[in-house]
Formats: sequence, structure tokens, C-alpha cells
Amino acid sequence: MYIEYLGHSAFNIISEEGLNILIDPFISSNPACTTPVESLRPDIILLTHGHSDHFGDALEIANNSNATIISTHEIALFVQKQGLNAIGMNKGGSVSVNDMINITMTDAKHTSSIDFTEEVEVAGAAAGFVITLENGKKIYHAGDTALFGDMKTIIGDMYKPDIAMLPIGDRFTMGPVDAAIAAKWIGARIVIPMHYNTFPEIEQDPEEFAELVDHESIGTYTLILMPGETYSEESQQVVEDEFIDE
Repeated sequence: MYIEYLGHSAFNIISEEGLNILIDPFISSNPACTTPVESLRPDIILLTHGHSDHFGDALEIANNSNATIISTHEIALFVQKQGLNAIGMNKGGSVSVNDMINITMTDAKHTSSIDFTEEVEVAGAAAGFVITLENGKKIYHAGDTALFGDMKTIIGDMYKPDIAMLPIGDRFTMGPVDAAIAAKWIGARIVIPMHYNTFPEIEQDPEEFAELVDHESIGTYTLILMPGETYSEESQQVVEDEFIDE
């Protein structure tokens, strides 16, 4: 398993069996991302909501790679109208990919609209995803969200993710303090901060977030990835050793 951080809330995940999952591909207009759009060849694109800084280059990438877009019912209908493959789902539901990977849509406390067309279109509600890989490991991408109780009672207690990607930018999502509480409630072994420092309005120090997580949580390691940096199963032992040494 391999995770590349592309900046903002965009991640590229390659599973053990080589399935490529791209999340919230805000690429070409993302000042923090240096990855060329044409280099991305996902099998699946997950969209947490319709805002342009998450929907991003999804249509172009899907057209180039023949990827299937998975999102809310409303966004899937919009994508299908553009002549592309899309699967619509809703919160609490799951879809299986190649009978190997399970994708569950979770709640998120945020708004959603398709705000990059001539007229703003309804895009359902914002969401997050829990991705269960072939080896059983679970990755939680929270999307844009405030802190909410289901992060403990549903995400943490029921889904038990191994890795959690949490927004820390404040203003449009939860900030570092609330995100550290979310990390505690979720209880993932690794938490990766996202949705920060892309624009001046969401500037944050991820090291301060890491300190807050250390204060709030026992057994959670904050993995700070810069755009273009990666995490893999092979680096798991390094993370474990660093955490133990601390």
C-alpha cells in the first residue's frame, strides 16, 4: 500500500493489488501541487463534495484514464451528464471495487455545491470515506468537516481506521484543536493532516497539530507529508520506530 499526498485534500492511493484510488483531485489550480494532471491514471476517483478545491480536475482525469468517479448521488448524476462513468452512493452505504476493496461513505459536517459552473448546482451533502483495502487495513478520509460526535461512536468505535486524514485549516473546516480531538476519538495509529496552507485563509503549523495530538492521544502518530511526499507499507516500521523512540 502506497499513499502520495498531492496537497490540500488530494491523495493518490495504490493498493496491494495495484488498484489506484485518487481522492479529491484538486491539481492544476492547486498552488501546492506540482504533479501534472496528465500523469495521474487512477482506476477510481473519490469526491467528498462538489466544491472546486475538491472536485478539481476530476473530469479531465477521468476522461484521460477512463476512471470511475464515486461520490454522492447528485455529483454522480452531474458526472454522468458529462458522458463519464460514475457511481452514486450515500452516507452509510458501501460499494465494492473488484470484489477486493470496500468503500464506505461517512458523514461530514460541511456544505456542498458544484460551484465551478456558470450557475451553481446542487451537489447533495458533503461526505467522507472509509476505504477497506485487500489486506483489511482501513483508511479514513474525513473530507471537509467540523468536529462531530460520530467520529467517536461511528468512525472510531465501529470502523476503527488504521490511518486517518483530517483537515486542520480552520475557517472552512475544523482547526488544529478540534482535529486533535477528532484524532483522539478516531484512535487511528496514524493521522495525516490535510486541507491547510494552500491559501492564506487556512494557514496552520502542522507541527503544532502534532503536539496537540500527542497531548490528546495515546498511540496515535502524526505523519506530516509535504505535497509530493509518500507513505508506504515499507515505511511503516520507520514510523513505528520513531513513535516508540519519542
